[in-house]
Amino acid sequence: MLTGMQIAIIGGDARQLEIIRKLTELDARLSLIGFEQLDHAFTGAQKEKLAEADLSEMDALILPVSGTSLEGQVETIFSNEQVILTEASLAKTPESCTVYSGITNPYLTGITKQAKRRLVQLFERDDVAIYNSIPTVEGTIMMAIQHTDITIHGSKVAVLGLGRTGMSVARAFSALGAKVKVGARKTEHLARVTEMALEPFHLSDIEKELRDVDIVINTVPHQIVTASVISKMAAHTLIIDLASKPGGTDFRYAEKRGIKALLAPGLPGIVAPKTAGQILANVLTQLLQSDLKNREGKVT
Repeated sequence: MLTGMQIAIIGGDARQLEIIRKLTELDARLSLIGFEQLDHAFTGAQKEKLAEADLSEMDALILPVSGTSLEGQVETIFSNEQVILTEASLAKTPESCTVYSGITNPYLTGITKQAKRRLVQLFERDDVAIYNSIPTVEGTIMMAIQHTDITIHGSKVAVLGLGRTGMSVARAFSALGAKVKVGARKTEHLARVTEMALEPFHLSDIEKELRDVDIVINTVPHQIVTASVISKMAAHTLIIDLASKPGGTDFRYAEKRGIKALLAPGLPGIVAPKTAGQILANVLTQLLQSDLKNREGKVT
């Protein structure tokens, strides 16, 4: 149980509703900031504006998966009002307050450091990333079907990166009958691709390897599908970029060449928000219960 904990949930999408539901069931007291247009009411949860919330009582702040923008703006699909998280806001919280976010950026990392508050990135956890790869794969398959005129079965697919998402995507497309090759840099990842009975290639050979593929799925979070790479790709190639914004593709040049390139971060929140929200809610529950236990131990 989370009885006695005061938590602010600041902005977010439909995934946050599962977090709210789980935490209220566990008897936490919630302040919902950026949820003015949410019709559903939760017992133990109160809608507030950031400027009016008493942050001095908060044990935790829960941000959306995307965290904040580089200007501090928090995504709020349940509100028309702009929510900006600042260092001054964080400074109002107790020193023990923890900030939870899916990912971070220089702005969010900077203000939490300046305010001396602990920042936990949920998507750095292997369990969250692996669970989250399931709806990501389903969404990627959906996009591949919607934006091509061929079957996945028999198509040539290149997956860039063999991280937690890349491995799941490569395995799923291979299971559907695609001819999958995987690009990586680490020798152990190339060995793993071979073990998976897929075709490995080193990312230094990316220009040559992407010349004849039907679908490119990128998971590398920096620009790797450059203009030079795109210039050598077939005109019918579909690029699905799963990396966090701004992705790893030169979208401007892809459009100029007439190659369809889709930036698709946050797919779980689009194709399966309930499941994706439950994944986050379960992990947050474990972390918050651990925090509560540690605080009670210190008080004792």
